[in-house]
Amino acid sequence: MGRHSLPDAYAPEERGDASPRRRRRTIAIATLLVLAVATGTGVAVKGGLLSFSESCEDSAVHLSLAASPDIAPAVRAIAEEALANEVRSDGHCLDVDVVARDSYKVADALAGGGEAPDFQIWLPDSDLWLDRAEGLGTGIPISPSDSVASSPVGLAMVPSASQRLGWPKKTYSWAGVVTAALTSDKVRLGAADPARSATGLLALTSIAASSGQQGGDSDTRVAETAKVLAERMSDSDAQVLETLARSGSGAEEGNPKRNQAVLISEQAAFTHNAEAAGSGRLNLFYPKDGTPLLDYPYTLVDEEKLTLVQSRAALRFMTLLNDTDSRAVFARYGFRPAGGEAENAVVTAAGGKSPQPYAASAAEAPSAKDLQEMLGMWTITVQSARLTTVVDASGSMSTPVPGRGQSRMDVTKESLIQALTQFTADDEIGLWEFATTLDGKKDYRKLMPTRRLGDPAQGGSTHREKLAAAFAGLQPVPGGATGLYDTTLASYKEAQSSYLKGKFNALVILTDGSDQDEDGISRSALVAELKELADPERPVPIIAIAVGPDADREEVAEIARITGGDGYEVSDPMEIQAVILQAIMTAGQNGRAAQE
Repeated sequence: MGRHSLPDAYAPEERGDASPRRRRRTIAIATLLVLAVATGTGVAVKGGLLSFSESCEDSAVHLSLAASPDIAPAVRAIAEEALANEVRSDGHCLDVDVVARDSYKVADALAGGGEAPDFQIWLPDSDLWLDRAEGLGTGIPISPSDSVASSPVGLAMVPSASQRLGWPKKTYSWAGVVTAALTSDKVRLGAADPARSATGLLALTSIAASSGQQGGDSDTRVAETAKVLAERMSDSDAQVLETLARSGSGAEEGNPKRNQAVLISEQAAFTHNAEAAGSGRLNLFYPKDGTPLLDYPYTLVDEEKLTLVQSRAALRFMTLLNDTDSRAVFARYGFRPAGGEAENAVVTAAGGKSPQPYAASAAEAPSAKDLQEMLGMWTITVQSARLTTVVDASGSMSTPVPGRGQSRMDVTKESLIQALTQFTADDEIGLWEFATTLDGKKDYRKLMPTRRLGDPAQGGSTHREKLAAAFAGLQPVPGGATGLYDTTLASYKEAQSSYLKGKFNALVILTDGSDQDEDGISRSALVAELKELADPERPVPIIAIAVGPDADREEVAEIARITGGDGYEVSDPMEIQAVILQAIMTAGQNGRAAQE
């Protein structure tokens, strides 16, 4: 799939063939125009000016339009005014029934095929849903046309929080403003689920692109941001606004369940501020590296099944939505024109103020591939995890880490305890340790079962607290060899047998790779066993982390890849926390790609 097309005002000059998306839009418009002109009514279709004696009630052509809930009221107002004024298409009055439908629900229904939809026109909030609706091309066909309105995505804050970040004089990049919000006095930041919200997905993709410009391990930084956002995630854009502290009340802002900042569109902030009193209004940050646009593409559904009259009426209504009067209606509801040009009255009402770069060019729209990768990252990062952590307790783990005055085991324990804070109460984590003859003839011992971190434990504590104590209690076994292969096979079998659908199941093995036991299963035998056991219906990728200079990353990577996982190497055990997060994200993406 090609790149998402930008509103014309920001689209780069096209050379050669137009993009598939633009070709589809051109074809949709051209088809309707040919139908109109072929019957000698082109002028009527364009202007709706032909006069007929029939009353509207007798001659109306009825259409149903499913619109994103945010734009539905504005489109409904235009449709009702058109009917009241007897606006006609080819002599037929336009009677367009506008229904509010969540874009993600419509996209999924169209992609799945099934029953014919009860609407002929679809107006999602973003063209990213068009790719989702088209799916594998086996669902209900759609014919996208041009945008009818737009709204940039930004970061809105209650006044007390925005003032701490220097609004409006201080400007930030996407990565900068989110980092500032999360670190400056711990501003509570909420967002809508990127799997259900174009606003949430576009914002997260912008944060990732901005973070990538900073260099370093941007993937891990974005994953960490996603984890934080997931803790305060709402199902929809409307719901995320309901999480805000209200009326500037100190009690409300001090309530940990209330957000002080939200990732929303300018139009959503406009609507909120129109209903809010004084201190309950929001201030809006427009990141200086560009704001992505919601672009509201006008889309015909199952066009071939439309009658000639319906096709003409659909075109007439599209031209109506783009005329001067309708543009004024959209502005009254907080929308910008399709090209994204800033309307000062809209910006001010939405909480924008100079020198915030609200009039800057829109950010380049992310490609379908970028959006898919970001959605995959989000899904795996925030999905509840079920991890069995298997830690090397061989004697070599007592080796000092250069420059730290601590052993490999000491630093590993600290990193694991820190990593534990990144997981939610619904995540399930267990702990094994391994070294030769650790438990009789076995090279491994189960220290903590794989259970929900939020589950109660004996003594009034939780499983998280017990697990943290177990991490802290890990000690190298003097003279113990690694025993990696037997342990890998045993722990993999148990993780697979206790596989829990709906969670991200994985086996995390940390080893320094020294002093491998020669009496256990061979490496080749382990590889053969794992090939037999690996089941794509019950995926349990192994995330193998080689700790220290003696570990062989390629060896553990070869073993892990059989299961859909991979091997990683850290020279400093303090890097383990970041690597685990990165590895979980990568394993999840690989798993989805294999299923596709």
